[in-house]
Order: sequence, then C-alpha cells, then structure tokens
Amino acid sequence: MPKGIWIIVEQKNHQIRKVSLELLSQGRKLADQIEEELTAVIAGEGIDSLAAQAAAYGADTVLLLDDAKLAEYTTGAYTSVLNAVIRQYEPQAVLIGNTASGKDLAPRLAQRLGVGLASDCTGIEVDPEKFLTFKRPIYAGKAFAFVTAVNRPILATLRPNTFPIVAPDASRTAEVSAGKVNIDPSDLRAIIKEVAIAASQRPELTEANIIVSGGRGMKGPENYVILEELADAIGAAVGASRAAVDSGWKEQKFQVGQTGKTVSPTLYIACGISGAIQHLAGMGSSKFIVAINKDPEANIFNVADYGIVGDLFEVVPLLTQEFKKLVNE
Repeated sequence: MPKGIWIIVEQKNHQIRKVSLELLSQGRKLADQIEEELTAVIAGEGIDSLAAQAAAYGADTVLLLDDAKLAEYTTGAYTSVLNAVIRQYEPQAVLIGNTASGKDLAPRLAQRLGVGLASDCTGIEVDPEKFLTFKRPIYAGKAFAFVTAVNRPILATLRPNTFPIVAPDASRTAEVSAGKVNIDPSDLRAIIKEVAIAASQRPELTEANIIVSGGRGMKGPENYVILEELADAIGAAVGASRAAVDSGWKEQKFQVGQTGKTVSPTLYIACGISGAIQHLAGMGSSKFIVAINKDPEANIFNVADYGIVGDLFEVVPLLTQEFKKLVNE
C-alpha cells in the first residue's frame, strides 16, 4: 500500500457522496504534482462496487474496509478501524470531507495519531518545503490562515462545494485490497438500531449547488412555501438564518451560519436575511450571492454579487415564474 495521499471516502446507500468525489478530484491533482499515489479508503458493508467509481475519479488504489459493524457511521468503530490502517500503512496525508461525520471523525483520529488537524479548509497548495499548505477561513471568514504540518500524517478536513469534480474516466482501474477490520467491543459505545430519513427530493443543504434561504423577513413558518416553490423550480436546497430557527419557523438542521451549517454553493439566494456576521460566516464562501431585502441598508448587500431591494413576497414569486419558464424552454 503506497504512502501517498489518502481520501477517506464517505458513502451513503452504496453511493459515494459528492464531497468525496470533490476530494478524489483534488487529491488526483495533488498526487500528480508530488508524484505520489492516491488511495481511496472506503468503509461500510458490501462496498465492493464502489471501487470502480473511486478509480474513475482518480484513485490509484482502493482500500476496502468491509464489515457489518461499519454499515452505518459510528464514532468508535470508524475511529478505531481507520486509526489502525493509517498506523499500518503510514500515508503522508489523510483528507476528509468537512461533513457532520467528518467533523466528528477527524479530531478523534488526530488525537489517536498524535498529530495536528487543519479543519474546514477551502484551499490546498503543494509546498516544496513543507509538502502541503492548507488555506482555512478564520474570524468568521474575515481572514484566512495558511496552515502547514510538522508531523505525519497530515490530517485535514475540506469544505464541501469548494473543489471542482473532474469528469470520470471509466477506463481507469485501481488496485483494490481489503483492509483488516478488527473492532473491539469496547469501541462500539453507540449502536445504530434504525435510521429515520425524512422524505425529500431536494438536495442536502451542505452539498447543494443552489440554496434558497429565508430569515426574519419571512415573518412566519407558513411563508416558507414561496421559498420552497422557488427551490423546487431550480433544484435548490432550502436554508434558514438563526433568527428564523430560533423563532421556530424551521428546524435546526436547516440553519446556515456560525452555529449552524457552513455551505459553499455556486448560488446562494438570501431572502429577508439582514446579513449578521454569524450568518455570513456560514455562507460567505458562496460563489455567487443574491440578496432580496426591502431594507437598502441591510448588511447582506455588502457581500452580495446581485441585490434586489424590494418586498420578497412580491419578488420571489416573480423569480419562480421566470425560472419555471426557463426550465420549460
């Protein structure tokens, strides 16, 4: 097993998650620059079919950790197994998606391995002296820190929707091997009995390319239907500000911001959101920001690429109509 760059691949229902495809694409670029091999590490149950997809997106080798106890992510089991294989093969760098499970797993792995962690990174550069340099936002996105590591392996989590996904190459093949899975019963402090999934055709908030969010200006939970109609017209996810969540208008899982989820979509449409610094910290890295607010002095306009000063209850339905026309054409 090579000692190059490892990508910890997240999979759900035997499908590789989008953030892991981003990491494989970026990892392939880095591996070519430093002339090392790229390894995809996939944990789960019955995951043999995912090896070909990992290879198509750039992996040279695929390490499968296949066990019934890994069918669903649990902190203890995944930390134990990954700690063991990382110590066994000694990769130079291990990259993990900055998702809910990634943010849970990475610091525990760092502690077990006795290394540092660069978290929520939005950029990676090859450093001729220090191997890799990571760029990460600090102070609620007002500044950036450039982080290097002394010890190996370098451990980092990367923000979703930050790196482009390459076109898959079906002709690529990878060397596939099975990793040793030895889970001590003491590591199974939590056992998942059942997973309840809410039915929704909308993309997951942290992986969506387009997000439509509403804030205090929505005036009540019943009014989110106009945002949902816009979101469905353009294939977007629906988000909310902390003010809307604290008011009980949306569940916490929809919250975007410093105390909610950090998102980096291609397009972020903020409706009735004033632009508090805590909210900007969660969506400020969006590629394009559109703000709709009746207050021309709202702080959200300071970061918006496009702004509409007007009543969102008039503007949003008009946008929905126009988007539906474009989609139908």
